[in-house]
Amino acid sequence: MNAPLAGLRVLSLAEQYPGPYATLILSDLGADVVLVERPGGDPARIYPQFFEALNRNKRSATLNFKLPAGREAFKRLVRGADVLLEGYRPGTMARLGLDYETLSAINPRLVYASISGYGQDGPYRDRTGHDISYASTAGLFFPQARDPAIPVSPVAVGDLSSGMFAVIGVQTALLARERTDRGTYIDVSMFDGLVSWMSVFVVPPMNGDPPPPLGSDPGYGIYACKDGKAISLSVAHEDWFWQPLCERMGLTDLAAIPRDERAARETELRGRLGQAFATRERAHWEQLFQGSEVPFGPVHDLGDVGHDPHVKARGLFTRVPTPAGERWFTRQPLGLRGYETAPTRGCPALGEHTREVLREGGFTPAEVDALLADGAASGAAPA
Repeated sequence: MNAPLAGLRVLSLAEQYPGPYATLILSDLGADVVLVERPGGDPARIYPQFFEALNRNKRSATLNFKLPAGREAFKRLVRGADVLLEGYRPGTMARLGLDYETLSAINPRLVYASISGYGQDGPYRDRTGHDISYASTAGLFFPQARDPAIPVSPVAVGDLSSGMFAVIGVQTALLARERTDRGTYIDVSMFDGLVSWMSVFVVPPMNGDPPPPLGSDPGYGIYACKDGKAISLSVAHEDWFWQPLCERMGLTDLAAIPRDERAARETELRGRLGQAFATRERAHWEQLFQGSEVPFGPVHDLGDVGHDPHVKARGLFTRVPTPAGERWFTRQPLGLRGYETAPTRGCPALGEHTREVLREGGFTPAEVDALLADGAASGAAPA
C-alpha cells in the first residue's frame, strides 16, 4: 500500500486520550499500530463510543505485565518494533524493567516516546492530574484567573496537543534514524506543549511588555440570531474585514470605525451587532456573508458537524462495516498528495489479535498457548 508509514510497527501502551489520538494519526498514515493492553483493557473501554472513535484501524493484544512471562513476551515483540509509545506515570516503565535503556539494548533502532502530564523530571513530575490542571497551570485559563465563574471549554486541548506533539516527535526521530541508524527517547509533556501554545500570550509579560490585545474587537465573537441559532464572527482587528461586515448588515455608520476605536467602544458596538443579528435567522446571515470578505461560521452543535456541506465535500467522515453494523468514523485529516491513507477499519475487541501478534513476534503455537494458559497473555480463541 502506498501509505507514507506503511511497514512501520508501533506498539502502544498509552491509554485514555493522548496516546490513542497520536496512534490514530500514525495508523491513518499507514503504520501498523498494536495496542498492548492490560488484562482488563484500556480503562477508556468503559466508554465504548469514546474508545471506538480513537482506536479504529488498530489491533489489540493483551499481556499481563504483573507476570514476568508477560514482560518477557513484550520484550520479544519490541525486537520487531519501530516505535513504542507509552503513557504511564513517570518511573512506571523503569519499575517494570521496560524503560528505554533496557529496551534500546534489545532494539537500538527503537523510537521510544513517553507521554505524561508534566514530563519525566521537574517538581511536578509525580503530580497527578488531567487536562484542566495542565491547562490552568500553563495559563490557558487566564480569563478564569480573573473571574473563576467563566466556563471552561470541554475540549481537552492538553490531551490532543500532546498527541500531536508525540506524532511530531516520532516522525522526527524516524527521520533522524535514517541518518544515524539509531532510535531515541522522546519525553512528551502535556504541560510543556500547552506552554508552547501560549507563547504569544506569556512571552510579552515575561519581557515586561503588555500582552497582545485579545477579544477586544466587537467583530470577534458569537452572536445569537432570531431563530435561536448562533453565528461566529472572526474579525481580528482587521479593518478590511470590519468594513464589509458593517456594509452587508446595513450598519454603514459603523463601517469606518478603526480598530482602536472599536476596542474602546466594544460594549456599545457589540450591542449594535447583537441587535442586528437578532432580527433575522442564521440562514439569512450565512447567505448574506457567503462569497464576501466577512469571516464567519455557523456555531454547530455536535450533531450538526457531520451534516455540514464542507465536511461532506472534504470527506471527513466515512462509514465502515463493523461487527456491530456500519459505523461512522472521522477520516485522516492530512491532505497528503501522492499518498494513499490506510483503509478505515473498525475498533478492535480487547485481545482480538493477541495470537496473531505473538505469532508475528516469532512465538511458536506452543509458546502462545503456554502464555495464554499461564495468564501472561489473553485473547480471543482461534477461528
